[in-house]
Amino acid sequence: MEWMLLPLKRYAEFSGRSRRKEYWMYQLGLIILYTLIVVLALALGGFGIMSGDPTALASAAGGAMIIMILYFLVVLALFIPSLAVLVRRLHDTDRSGWWVLAPIAPYLLVFAGAGMMAASPENAAAGGILSLIGGLGTLALGITLFVFTVLDGTRGPNRFGPDPKNPVSAEVFA
Repeated sequence: MEWMLLPLKRYAEFSGRSRRKEYWMYQLGLIILYTLIVVLALALGGFGIMSGDPTALASAAGGAMIIMILYFLVVLALFIPSLAVLVRRLHDTDRSGWWVLAPIAPYLLVFAGAGMMAASPENAAAGGILSLIGGLGTLALGITLFVFTVLDGTRGPNRFGPDPKNPVSAEVFA
């Protein structure tokens, strides 16, 4: 549980390094939290929708709206620590935190392609190809980012700070 909450204690700390354990335990905590919110939404609204009673349907919609607002607020509150722990995780593998933005660049091609398709029918094929290339590039860079989070961190200190697994350098005892 301590590892799940550590990124919240380091809320907006983008410098330094984070171990795989810290990153993935935080991700597990997010999955559990989001799953609980979805289950709560189904419990409050799902049964009312299935009953067929109009008043139950209206109250279910109100309950679902409250849960969706709660979900949005949780996502908004956890965005900064999620981004910060990802940047620190990249630092642990001796990579710049700017890698977080890498999947966004080809995604812009998707929007450009969609714009070309909407602008004129004769550009639909070119726009579709551009969107496909952008989508594949986004997928490839997203997978690359995932692989970076799975890799072991660099041993010993790197340009982003001391090794979080062993903060005392082995060179001290040499």
